[in-house]
Amino acid sequence: MTALSGVYDADRYVAVQNALDESASDRLLDDRELAVRARVRDVVAAEVAPRAEELDRTHTFAHDSYQALAAAGLAGLIFPKRWGGTEDTNVAYAVAMEEIAAGCAATSLVYMTQMHAAYPIWKAGTEELASRYIPGLLDGTRYGSLGITEPDAGSDAASLKTRAVPRTEHGQVVGYTVIGSKTFITTGDRADVVVCFATVDPAMRRKGITALVVDGDSAGLTRGQPFVKMGMHGSSTAELFLSGVEVPAGNRLGAEGDGWPIVLTSVIKSRISAAAQGVGIARSVYGRTLTALRCIHGKRFPDEATFALADLRGEILRGRLLLLAIAREVDREESPSPGQIGIMKQSCTDLGFRAAVEAARILGPHGDLADLGVERGLRDAKVTQIYDGTNEVQRLLIGRDTARKVEELV
Repeated sequence: MTALSGVYDADRYVAVQNALDESASDRLLDDRELAVRARVRDVVAAEVAPRAEELDRTHTFAHDSYQALAAAGLAGLIFPKRWGGTEDTNVAYAVAMEEIAAGCAATSLVYMTQMHAAYPIWKAGTEELASRYIPGLLDGTRYGSLGITEPDAGSDAASLKTRAVPRTEHGQVVGYTVIGSKTFITTGDRADVVVCFATVDPAMRRKGITALVVDGDSAGLTRGQPFVKMGMHGSSTAELFLSGVEVPAGNRLGAEGDGWPIVLTSVIKSRISAAAQGVGIARSVYGRTLTALRCIHGKRFPDEATFALADLRGEILRGRLLLLAIAREVDREESPSPGQIGIMKQSCTDLGFRAAVEAARILGPHGDLADLGVERGLRDAKVTQIYDGTNEVQRLLIGRDTARKVEELV
């Protein structure tokens, strides 16, 4: 915590976050969602936010912070109770993600990656497969990764080159031999469970993509050293190398060739996660800026800072409203269009980065101080514009969706 604001105090942290809530967005939350937010905020104040600066400085994985959230029963919000979840809404998950990101963005990345690994197993795996893997991902005894990105296939997942070669006995597929590599895999260096997307035939493009659950201790699976990154230092990112990894057919998600629809279903959740991170980071740097200015100027802020903060407050509220509205549509199974999902992801993650840049500008020389946390927010926010579909790709999706709407009018 910065010298400007004194020694860290959990009660003070909660008070600041409470002061940043807006009645316009709170009215979109039901009593249970408000209760989830309050519980997450308390855990973040006590166990997550106090560690954020040290995790960033030492590049230490946010194990203890994630374990605190899991121990509080907050790591499986949208999952069935039989696997350790609480069967909450996507809106509750979105506000939880926002709270965690406001306290420590790197911890929020670990938190969301656990959900991203568990979600396709829930939606496309057998009951036996889900029972074997999901409880450990939710209670923190296992870490998971989603293995999609490759050196030559990022946003264009249909171009995957990692092969899943079927093994047959008596005309039946009994397993797959997986050969290839994955890169920029969050938690990849320590994952106990990897949901790996591979192709049975590259010529089939999307129709050949198949999803397999790979055990982290499988023979032939090796990992590169974690990348040195601009931000999110408390979350690791690494390469995975699959050299003849044997995966039983029972670890396949859905049918052979069902991987692409699983990707499309999963990215809705991942983009809610990234959008919530953007809003949370924006709120964090806004709150830190208010606190610092109060220490520097007292009750009377310079007019220029007041005007800039007014703009930021409005942008953060609009981001919150957009995030909650799209998450509510997902809860109602109204299938938001790719354009709407893209607007949410692009707008909210751009908000996080833009707010951090503006907060640093408002604070002048203080904005560059590491212990204030604004420069950390700026570094952490940048990658949210890149992963889960770059914001350039989101703009393409928005444009295509808009073109379709125009065609319907003709």
